[in-house]
Amino acid sequence: MSEVFARIVSVAMISVFMQNAIFDRAFGANVAIYASRKNEHVVGFTFGITVMTTLASIISYFFDKLVMPLENGYLFMPLIYVGIIGILYVAGLLIMWKFFHKMFRKVKQYAHLAIFNCTVIGALFLNSNYGSDLASYIGYGFGTGIGFFLACFMLNIAHERLDSEKIPRIFRGYPIMLIYIGIVSLAFNVLVGYTAEF
Repeated sequence: MSEVFARIVSVAMISVFMQNAIFDRAFGANVAIYASRKNEHVVGFTFGITVMTTLASIISYFFDKLVMPLENGYLFMPLIYVGIIGILYVAGLLIMWKFFHKMFRKVKQYAHLAIFNCTVIGALFLNSNYGSDLASYIGYGFGTGIGFFLACFMLNIAHERLDSEKIPRIFRGYPIMLIYIGIVSLAFNVLVGYTAEF
């Protein structure tokens, strides 16, 4: 049991720092820029993405083991991944609507942005390519969400400083955030060296 937990933690750490969804793979940069504008969005979006990547990774593990060995099974995986994400999305909204009605009213207009983005589906594709066991799938799914939180938190901190009069008007907003993401991505790649595969 301790070996499985150690595997989950090590793969999660790799996906948070070495293979960060935004800074290493550019998954979900648009959503991260949008979410980083408000503090409560950072927490809400990253919570939704973390739950979705973790649950979808667990479910996709079993589908990968079932469908991937088939001849041309990999051709069906994108459709299966979208189906998994769609079912989890609807189930999550129904559960919130039934049991957490106040939260549902707040979340319903943003839930699709947090759930249907390339961070979630990208985590599933990377799991199918590099994941070997259930612990790897869980660790990478959970770590992708935590890495997304780290990136959104860094963008949130930078948002106030980058939205100043000192920055030329043409670069304010989205362009300066993309430049900032590019610079931080370079720093992440220098710090961790070559990207480690799990």
